Amino acid sequence: MTGTDPSDGDLEPLAARLREALGEDAVVVAPGPHYRGDQADPGAAGTRFVLVLPHDVEGVQAAMRIAHEAVVPVVPRGAGSGLSGGAVAIDGGIVLGLERLSAIREIDVLDEVAVVEAGVITADISAALSPQGFFYAPDPASAAISTIGGTIATNAGGLHCAKYGVTRESVLGLEVVLADGTLLRTGHRSLKGVTGLDLTQLLIGSEGTLAVIVAATVRIRPLPVARRTVLARFTTTAQATGGVNAISRSPVRPAATELLDVGAVTDIDAHNGSSLGADPELGVPSSTGAVLLIELDGYGIEEQAADLTRALREVGADVRVVDDEAEAAHLWELRRSSRAAGGGRARLGEDVAVPKSRLAEMVDRIEEIGRRHGVATSAVAHAGDGNLHPSLSLPGVPEDPSGTLPAQILAAADEVVRAALDLGGTISGEHGIGTAKQRWLDLELSPVSRELQRRVKAAFDPHGLMNPGRAL
Repeated sequence: MTGTDPSDGDLEPLAARLREALGEDAVVVAPGPHYRGDQADPGAAGTRFVLVLPHDVEGVQAAMRIAHEAVVPVVPRGAGSGLSGGAVAIDGGIVLGLERLSAIREIDVLDEVAVVEAGVITADISAALSPQGFFYAPDPASAAISTIGGTIATNAGGLHCAKYGVTRESVLGLEVVLADGTLLRTGHRSLKGVTGLDLTQLLIGSEGTLAVIVAATVRIRPLPVARRTVLARFTTTAQATGGVNAISRSPVRPAATELLDVGAVTDIDAHNGSSLGADPELGVPSSTGAVLLIELDGYGIEEQAADLTRALREVGADVRVVDDEAEAAHLWELRRSSRAAGGGRARLGEDVAVPKSRLAEMVDRIEEIGRRHGVATSAVAHAGDGNLHPSLSLPGVPEDPSGTLPAQILAAADEVVRAALDLGGTISGEHGIGTAKQRWLDLELSPVSRELQRRVKAAFDPHGLMNPGRAL
């Protein structure tokens, strides 16, 4: 090892080198716990690390050069909103925060692209585009707080993935800093381009293990001329999954199709004092039904709503087209509250995906697994693309402040992940691998694939300094 050795317990020599290169205000030796972890893993108390907050791309390059020379691990960080433990500080290492790289460099409506720096808040892109009649399609639940660099690093999803795709479908090119501080530009500005190996797509979803994303050229789209929310209620969750299949057979392709099973609807109503699962006018009894919450957009909105209503009623749904914008906004806010609903008890939120034709089978498997382990289950799903977020909990058992989960929940989670794979799915639909899902990697990836990915990692990061021990 050359340069500063963090193993001696003194981070000050490393910090001094970083301050000299980046300035006093860009380096913090004793940062608060906010920078220690993410939403899934708060990090271990007592972890020693240097927080670096560069003002510009050149500052990122300087920090990476110093880390490379000193052989110090680096954890790239956006807003810490991740749900897989992918941005947790490493003892003796650097946490490289990108929040100050917050410029929207360019908006070009003729080319339908925007160039944004990594620290731009995801929702702020659409806010900047809206006056020009455009928007940025990817919309993870964390859009109001997550940064675009973090969503690209995790290939984040969201409600509108079924129609507009996940983050990778909206990224044309990247500006990244490699492990040794070299600046690399990948991809292109044009909507088409097939020159060379596609390094852009390789870097998307790599969770900071290959390079530091500092800017991106993203595709933007015209704002839809109309939007309409449709609320479909079903007596049982099985009927609701039948509704998803009915949509697939129809000519309508919603922008978002969200399924909330009976347990999720019950939790949401209890948490919010709402009546999502009840509508006396439709004859649906209180808090016993499952729900499909659907958004349509684009031209021919009335025709879309009529076709969708017909398809859903044929499979037994009580359907209401919501014309009032305030009511529609409230319904979507209830959907977004599902993560908080059912809190206060020992609970684990999972993230798996299956082919959407197997959604009903996956819901059945989740319920059966829960019964066998004595674990309460509920699920919300981005049903339009088969991505489920099962909740596994033990009512009456309080949440452990340390984050430790009961054995029953962990055993049930293991079976849920294996069930998704058995149905042709994947261990993570949109949250990424981080540290939380590494134990299942070998179930999905072959030894040949795993070894090849290790070799790719070594080509980008020969010293293994980029977010080591994560994702791969």
